[in-house]
Amino acid sequence: MAQVGQKQMQPDQKRQSIGAGQSDDAGDWDDRFLEAGSSILAPRWGRRLVALAAVLLFIFALTVNLALATQWVFGILCMGVAFILSRIRGRILTVSLVSLSVFVSLRYLFWRVTQTLQFTSVLDMVFGGLLLLAEGYAVLMLLCSYFQTLWPLHRRPVPLPADTSTWPTVDVLIPTFNEPLDVVRQAVLAATLLDWPADKLRIYLLDDGRRDAFRVFCEEAGVDYLTRPDNKHAKAGNLNAALARTNGEFVAVFDCDHVTTRSFLQVCMGWFLRDPKMAMVQTPHVFYSPDPFERNLETFRKVPNEGDLFYGVLQNGNDLWNATFFCGSCAVLRRSALEDVGGVATESVTEDALTAMKMSMRGYSTAYLAIPQAAGLATENLGRHVGQRIRWARGMAEIFRRFNPLLIGGLSLPQRFCYLSAMMHFFFGLPRIVFLITPMAYLFFGAHVFHASALMVLAYAIPHLVISSIGAARIHGRFRHSFWSEVYETVLAWYVIVPALQAVLFPGRKGFNVTSKGGVIRRSFLDWTMARPYIGLLLINLAGFIVGAIGLVRSPGWPEAMSILFNLGWVIYNVMNLSAAAGVASESRQLRNAPRVQIALPATVRLADGQRVECHTSDYSHGGLGLVLPDDGPVLEVGDRIMVSVFRDDYEAKFPAEVQVCRGQTLGVSFPTLTIDQERDLMRVTFSRADSWISSWGQYRPDRPLRSLIEVLGVSVHGFAELFRHLVRLGREPHSPTTVVSDSKLGTKQS
Repeated sequence: MAQVGQKQMQPDQKRQSIGAGQSDDAGDWDDRFLEAGSSILAPRWGRRLVALAAVLLFIFALTVNLALATQWVFGILCMGVAFILSRIRGRILTVSLVSLSVFVSLRYLFWRVTQTLQFTSVLDMVFGGLLLLAEGYAVLMLLCSYFQTLWPLHRRPVPLPADTSTWPTVDVLIPTFNEPLDVVRQAVLAATLLDWPADKLRIYLLDDGRRDAFRVFCEEAGVDYLTRPDNKHAKAGNLNAALARTNGEFVAVFDCDHVTTRSFLQVCMGWFLRDPKMAMVQTPHVFYSPDPFERNLETFRKVPNEGDLFYGVLQNGNDLWNATFFCGSCAVLRRSALEDVGGVATESVTEDALTAMKMSMRGYSTAYLAIPQAAGLATENLGRHVGQRIRWARGMAEIFRRFNPLLIGGLSLPQRFCYLSAMMHFFFGLPRIVFLITPMAYLFFGAHVFHASALMVLAYAIPHLVISSIGAARIHGRFRHSFWSEVYETVLAWYVIVPALQAVLFPGRKGFNVTSKGGVIRRSFLDWTMARPYIGLLLINLAGFIVGAIGLVRSPGWPEAMSILFNLGWVIYNVMNLSAAAGVASESRQLRNAPRVQIALPATVRLADGQRVECHTSDYSHGGLGLVLPDDGPVLEVGDRIMVSVFRDDYEAKFPAEVQVCRGQTLGVSFPTLTIDQERDLMRVTFSRADSWISSWGQYRPDRPLRSLIEVLGVSVHGFAELFRHLVRLGREPHSPTTVVSDSKLGTKQS
């Protein structure tokens, strides 16, 4: 366990213990600087005077109006300072960069409110008002993000007592509804391999599908099978029904596609023994298969995915304020605390986040360990992915309406901000649509959403946009690359608007969509149903570009030409994001039911004649292995039966295999006839290894905004080309089928 934690937490900067965890430290010189400042301003009145002077100076600088040339000079100087700060490491410099970003963004917003709203028509007022609200939302989310992430708490595992008799009892709960057995059995078998005393561990499969095949499997695997007569409250109800029939001191919860490593409990449980108020410990959700963005844009393991920012940065920031979110899987909860808040929350379809919030309201501690200890399947196609995000958006909006963190009792002020930020995030759909259509208000109708010259708008807007990008790149590091958020939001915006607003304005109980996992895509195709909004917005923006280009040629003078150029630049940026969104909707073919994980493990192959060949694996899945034989190894053919051994330390696991693919000395083998014990052995030497996901998680290049912009531009060109190709194919084959997917796009409804 200690090796797992130590390997994950190799820091780029020195860590310093603060309270119950670890936080970034900028270096000794930062500490000496702060100590020197404190000694000089030791008297309380002195510090208060300095603080008051700083606030007054900040307000004055924020609100002063500058002439056009002076504002340009000021903005360029601010951007230069931000660039210099971004190149020097140090916590106090990060704080300085964020402070500069906040100042410039608030200055831009103040200027917008006080200098640019002299509307002269209803059209100006409508589009200008919507744009101002969208910009205000963006600045609010920027401030919340800075608050959450400026000083993340990098918590480390706490060692367990050497005497295992003092370790508590744990129930592992794996809820399922309609997922296939091939997916579920991996999670169950991996759970049976957890390094925990056998007499203190019980594994339960909670089957809301009430399937006989699952009951038989549980008997073979030696785990408990639980079901209930109805599906009330979906996953939350399934877990609560199990809580009433189990009695472990702690409960570990895994989604049925999440495969745990054997070290999971030893990594997590120490914090519960140290802190009797600790109610929940959450670990990251990582995925060993690409999501639709990663697969269709070919960015898997190259660009951080949509969830990496949350698990790589935001959760560490939440942890500092004792506001870690329960994410429904890969977590351990104290049973007594869970019972104290009434079990898993049923008032929202995002039951996990609300459960954690209730624990915070009751004064319990929550913790986050940024050490991947389980991995699961990502959604295979865009329809399923969007369906999952719709559920999240609706659920967080429900919580915002019924448990508004600004109004309820029991939360500290930082906790209120952390929960508010999470809830407000899912209202991004409306601002994103506003940004995508606003330039057409001027290009089509001549509406003036800014009552200022284009040069003045740029003088205020460019420093705001550039410095906020630099600040975000500094804080997010390897877990979010610039400009990719706009791509993610563009894809999802159209679909999350209605559910989020409906949950707030017209609340009503809806069904629970289970996100389907597993399945194949037999041929590449464009998902026209999902892509229709992007294509419509893309056509509108292209039409706006044409109208703007014609207007530019006919423009009577320089001021109008500048306004047209300003809006044309905006349209080009929109076209880039919408083309990338179309690329995400262009589904790539996926014929493997079982995704492969790349890894080199020591192995041997034993042939029918008894010859033994030393080799290594290239990848693995629950159904097969990739093997690399030595150059002087034997020549095998498809259909050959062999015996394969894979090693974990001194443990050797043996499997009968059949050769499926031969490419020189590289083999692909399958396991057609494994016993339940052999399946467990395969999990032991592959998925359940303690270091399975640590070395690959978050290993992206640090963010560079200009490089990221070029990358997004590249995928947008690819997406536009894919859209054109599918349009040509549709013209040639108007009646051809599009795809065959194993199940519905938006998941299966569970009441």
